[in-house]
Amino acid sequence: AQEVFKMLSSLLLILFSASTYWAEEPICRLRGKIDIAELFQAGDIVIGGIFSLHRRVLNKIHTFKSEPEPAECQSFDFREFRFAQTMIFAIQEINNNAALVPGITLGYRIYDSCSYISQSMKAALALVNGQEKYLSDASCTKSPPAPALIATSGSSRSIAVARIMGPFGIPMVSYFSTCACLSNKKEFPSFFRTIPSDYFQARALAQLVKHFGWTWVGAIRKDSDYGNFGMATFIEEAQKEGICIAFSEIMYRTYPTEKILKTIEIIKKSTAKVIVVFVGESDMAFLMKEILKQNITGRQWLGSEAWVTGTQLATKESYGVLSGTIGFAIRKSVIPGLKEFLLKVSPFKTPFNSLLNEFWENVFNCKMPENGTTRVNTTVNTLQCTGLEKLQDVNNPYTDISQLRISNTVYKAVYAIAHSLHNMITCENGNGPFENKSCPNKARIEPWQLQSYVKKVNFISKTGDKVYFDEKGDPSASYDLVNWQITKEGKVEFVTIGYYDASAPAGHQFVIEKKKVVWASGHSQMPDSVCSESCPPGTRKAARKGQPLCCFDCISCAEGEVSNHSDSVDCVKCPLYHWSNQEKNHCILKETEFLTFEETMGILLVVLSLTGSFTTIAILIIFFYYRHTPIVKANNSELSFLLLFSLLLCFLCSITFIGQPSPWTCSLRHAAFGITFVLCISCILGKTIVVLMAFKTTLPGANTMKWFGPTQQRLTVFAFTLVQGLMCTLWLSLSPPFPSQNMNYYKDRIILECNLGSVTAFYCVLGYIGVLSILCFVLAFLARKLPDNFNEAKHITFSILIFCTVWLAFIPAYISSPGKYTVALEIFAILASSFALLFCIFAPKCYIILFKPENNTRKHLMGKKTSKS
Repeated sequence: AQEVFKMLSSLLLILFSASTYWAEEPICRLRGKIDIAELFQAGDIVIGGIFSLHRRVLNKIHTFKSEPEPAECQSFDFREFRFAQTMIFAIQEINNNAALVPGITLGYRIYDSCSYISQSMKAALALVNGQEKYLSDASCTKSPPAPALIATSGSSRSIAVARIMGPFGIPMVSYFSTCACLSNKKEFPSFFRTIPSDYFQARALAQLVKHFGWTWVGAIRKDSDYGNFGMATFIEEAQKEGICIAFSEIMYRTYPTEKILKTIEIIKKSTAKVIVVFVGESDMAFLMKEILKQNITGRQWLGSEAWVTGTQLATKESYGVLSGTIGFAIRKSVIPGLKEFLLKVSPFKTPFNSLLNEFWENVFNCKMPENGTTRVNTTVNTLQCTGLEKLQDVNNPYTDISQLRISNTVYKAVYAIAHSLHNMITCENGNGPFENKSCPNKARIEPWQLQSYVKKVNFISKTGDKVYFDEKGDPSASYDLVNWQITKEGKVEFVTIGYYDASAPAGHQFVIEKKKVVWASGHSQMPDSVCSESCPPGTRKAARKGQPLCCFDCISCAEGEVSNHSDSVDCVKCPLYHWSNQEKNHCILKETEFLTFEETMGILLVVLSLTGSFTTIAILIIFFYYRHTPIVKANNSELSFLLLFSLLLCFLCSITFIGQPSPWTCSLRHAAFGITFVLCISCILGKTIVVLMAFKTTLPGANTMKWFGPTQQRLTVFAFTLVQGLMCTLWLSLSPPFPSQNMNYYKDRIILECNLGSVTAFYCVLGYIGVLSILCFVLAFLARKLPDNFNEAKHITFSILIFCTVWLAFIPAYISSPGKYTVALEIFAILASSFALLFCIFAPKCYIILFKPENNTRKHLMGKKTSKS
């Protein structure tokens, strides 16, 4: 019984404690402390805002042995504070406009994310759940305190918040998150933004690098979604444009110094003079500190919109390194009335606001009074803030509205939410976007219903910008191209030198004024950034093994190939009748080569031919004049005249080999050569036979000479010549020589020559001359020991020996000689053999006739040699 009593007592005590608890506590209870700094104004509909009003959070190690302390934010950001005030200005402007969201007052609740992902998530949850510590049943089922968010700067923070908001359909409009990954509607269905995606900026940067002809660039990215996705898109587009990445480094401002110094060392050693940087403003400032320490200059920096217009970086000191920086920035605009609004902000008008107090203290370097009383702070030797300070006298990123870019995206984001709310509350049943064309419940605004209107919003802002979202939640992409220049007063200025508009037709998206550009280190000449110098026309690129495609050697094109533009990958072979010029950058018609009358060699051969002809004529005249003398009569003077005539033809036929080949000259030269030489050799052969028969007949009463009289000699010559004539006739009838273009021996020129037609016929003609020459030589050799006073056989032997030697030497030379030299050798062989026959046979006789007339007697010719003469 005692144990049962104790159990009942314990049960009653538990029930009493529970009843006391439930009596004192509401049904829903919020966990955790409300420790996020905020700017707040009540309204019928409150729009949430998350801004990075501080640049970093002091890291604290949580032991979880006690309740974690709230985050301590440091380094107040004036620029982000201006963005937050722009949101407030836009909301006040909307509230003063009766035509927009009529009958409803908009409020705002702005939280500080401190540039920290976890703090951003905490702020987002606080905005959509509310900050009441204890909630009733009604509070748990009412509309979210903030049905839409303006959040946040930084892609990584936006990704974290968007993943939370997406499943609940809460629309989130970002003003400064550019990662292309956020365009994925499957992952981020409720995300919208008024700043273009980095996909377009990265493509524009690649086109910019290509435009300036840079093919060797370095790349630095922030270790975040913004930097990683942005740089990945840039590298992909750059490679499509034939641009190579010299190095790709990753950084974050919280990285150890050793890792940052490694990146600095890579920049210093790299041959790339152009560096593309995808980082935030604070990260770039951190990087610049180390670059300034090591005085790395002469680099052309290309920046993304996150830092290229950052006033924190644009100092006279950093300009020494960042001078001439080029980058894309959000299009600047003018927001009427914003400057006056910003200058009126004061913590004395809104007391006890920690963010306003901190802002004022950082601007004027004073200490805000506690509980609103003014007193001197003796702890830090800083004067107390009095409220008499004037923002008009301040020049910092907060008051600088000379180039409103991100402020305008905040402004458009607020108006996008306002127009969506306006369309939502002015919806008429029957024209609604929901089932059965119904409209939403205006008394209870559901975020998912508001999101439907955000998707379709379309209006022109007061700044003249068309505001709408595409199917990915992105606006139309357009950027200003800015260039860092310094004024005479030493102030860094962001000069607009062009623009990029992704909505423009292809070829007109990118515009730049090169004349306005100031390059790295203040130079007026554009720097070069290539791994290998451009290959000039006439060469081709040969990749270096194991190196990027932008690193190559320039190889001269092969003979007969050309490249007529710079950086050719391959050389093009010239057409059939063309050849490469000396520079190998253009195909020209091949030169035609043949032995001409104008060139030195042609003139010399013509002179020799005419000399031989005139000499032959002169001898012919001498012989005709002295035709009745014994030395002319001896051994058939008729054959001597015929021989001289044939030699004259031999000299003259050599001229037909000179000049451009034509059908008639090709046929004439070979036929004339064959027939005239056979006629010449036949005459000599006839003379040789007569001499041999005259002195070899020893039988008494034999009248052998009757078979070798003048008639027989003529018939012999005619018969030998007729055979050659018949062969030449068959040759010219069946397969005559013809002009041809020989492109096999020389690649760079065309040899105009006479094709033999039938090689067999040619060798038959030549062989026939050879047979007659050998026969003549043999007979003359047999008659070499005839009496000295009339030993014509010796002269014939010597002349035929020279003749055969010339033509035997001609054959290998003919085969190996190229082009016109083949023809020249052929002419030389004709002339040499003709001169040999002429001088060896007729020179001794002319000598006797002209200089030894006493020997020109029958007695002397028939007798033995009696004197030395």
